Amino acid sequence: MKIKQTPFSPLIATICNIALAYIVYMACRIAYVWENWTLFSSGWESLCFWSLLRGSVRFDGSAIFYTNALYIIMMLLPLFAKERRWWQSLTKCFFVVINSLSVAINLCDAVYSQFTGRRTTSTFFHEFSNENNLVSIFFTELVNHWYLLFTAIMLIAFLWFFYTKPDGCMRSTDRKKYRVVQSIAFSFAIPVMLIAMRGGVIDTYRPVSLADANKYVNQPHETAIVLNTPFTLIRTIGKTTYVDPHYFDDATLENTYSPLHLPSDTTAMKRKNIVILIVESFGREYIGYYNNHLEEGRYRGYTPFVDSLLKHSLTWEHTFANGRKSIDALPSILASIPMFVEPFYFTSYSLNKVSGLPGELHKEGYSSAFFHGAENGSMGFQAAARSIGFDKYYGRNEYEADPRFGGSDDFDGTWAIWDEPFLQYYATKMSEMQEPFVTAVFTASSHHPFAIPEEYRDIYPEEELVMHKCIRYVDNALRKFFITAQKQPWYNNSIFVLCSDHTNMSNHDIYQTPIGVFSAPILIYDPSGELPTGIFPGIAQQIDIMPTLLHIMGYPRPYIAFGNELLNISPENSWSVNYNGSLYQFLQNDTLIQFDGLNKVTGYDISKDPLLKSPIHNADYNSLSTLKAIIQQYMKRMIEDRLTTNDKENTL
Repeated sequence: MKIKQTPFSPLIATICNIALAYIVYMACRIAYVWENWTLFSSGWESLCFWSLLRGSVRFDGSAIFYTNALYIIMMLLPLFAKERRWWQSLTKCFFVVINSLSVAINLCDAVYSQFTGRRTTSTFFHEFSNENNLVSIFFTELVNHWYLLFTAIMLIAFLWFFYTKPDGCMRSTDRKKYRVVQSIAFSFAIPVMLIAMRGGVIDTYRPVSLADANKYVNQPHETAIVLNTPFTLIRTIGKTTYVDPHYFDDATLENTYSPLHLPSDTTAMKRKNIVILIVESFGREYIGYYNNHLEEGRYRGYTPFVDSLLKHSLTWEHTFANGRKSIDALPSILASIPMFVEPFYFTSYSLNKVSGLPGELHKEGYSSAFFHGAENGSMGFQAAARSIGFDKYYGRNEYEADPRFGGSDDFDGTWAIWDEPFLQYYATKMSEMQEPFVTAVFTASSHHPFAIPEEYRDIYPEEELVMHKCIRYVDNALRKFFITAQKQPWYNNSIFVLCSDHTNMSNHDIYQTPIGVFSAPILIYDPSGELPTGIFPGIAQQIDIMPTLLHIMGYPRPYIAFGNELLNISPENSWSVNYNGSLYQFLQNDTLIQFDGLNKVTGYDISKDPLLKSPIHNADYNSLSTLKAIIQQYMKRMIEDRLTTNDKENTL
């Protein structure tokens, strides 16, 4: 589309084209919500349309003016040379390309967000920096989501064909007037751009942030509706992740909450082996043992072996992950460090000294090893395992080099060695280690693209969710692992922990709430029978695993862990904490509070309102002080590099 050339035409054309960008961003949002409808459907009726619209326009405006800043300058520079046709053609191409990239980013994230529960941030580039299979995965998903590709093509065509540009050049006698008008327009555009980038004139003391999205929605996961992915990427690039909030003075902080754990007595330490199985995407929802309340008691789940193991294990009424990504699980489970704001290993604080479980047990003569069937370096696990204190790392490279196993024939074609053979490798390699030892394995088969080995495809056919056949396969792989482990000399002197890294697909509302999406199994199994068994009242979370194990064994040294010793506290004092979208969530005694880190606090009674439909108004949130103290201890210790005990703490 062209407009008649006047001194005002570049400004008019710019306004028209920025309006095009707003329309395209809104179309991408509609596609995003449609693709992720199961995530938003349960609370959709309670959302306010006008609030969503205000938030969407605010965040879209920030992203649009950031990404189109150079385009606006190219259009409004008070130089007559920009009226040449070649300049205008170049400007159009730049506008279409930059906004086409925004379309692609938004629509790709519509698919990726299904696995993270939020808009993607800049840590994505760290998370997958060592992967070499992303191209094949991308093209696979392109085929699976062809309708999003079609949407992208239509939106890009819309940008091209409805782009507005001035028609022709000004006469020489108009040039003086033209320069004056363009200078005024340019001077007007700069502050408008800055205001839009900051998110408007509201909250002028700081630019709009991801946390501000909570003002327009009811639940943390719903912030993805009003946000857009270019904005979340821009706002998190080079961002200082941790800031001391100064809620309390030092004395009050230590009295309210401290992550320092001291030995409770001087009894001899039990030198048992520790075997930790971290099962990919193995959500609590899939396990029948935990879910007798579902489907009027008819729900059987997809894990017959794990159900049988739970009958002889220690577990808890509520069990949670502390993050939504695989990389969140390693520090949570193995070093009792929850995910706050961004994954720990993608921040500069990952260089801090860490008081991890293998590192602590190394002080008592333990050997250690971490196992992951993907290519060495994948997901950053090898570096993370080393920082936590593991002596050795066994990945796909080591597996394929071992002539006793199937080598590259056991590769799943996308991510890693299939779980069944790799868990057999895991059991075998532990028999070659010096006791006592601490090991951990991270499985991979219950993962996108949700494939299982050919020989099991008739045994475990497609069910309600594509994940279900993978869960059945992994459950059987765990069964075979324990059959092999029982034959090993180290078995009866070992404590086994089975947990998942995070949750995944869900088809029950209770597991789709802001707290339900963190519901992950945690069980502790002791073949010797020395530990109690059954479902204990209270709450367990991933960051409780390390301190609970050290307490069970009578570890004689002080250490830092943000979780609880679950066998050393009463159920009413147990709690869980996580970071969902841009809100901290804290659950204790059936009261869930959501806190934005500043002022906004919302509460729910999960016993009476499990789907979180009715916030508690004007309630006295007694646990808010504990949550604030946890946040402040976390931030201070990250900033000050105090994730291990110092000399003063060692003498307490």
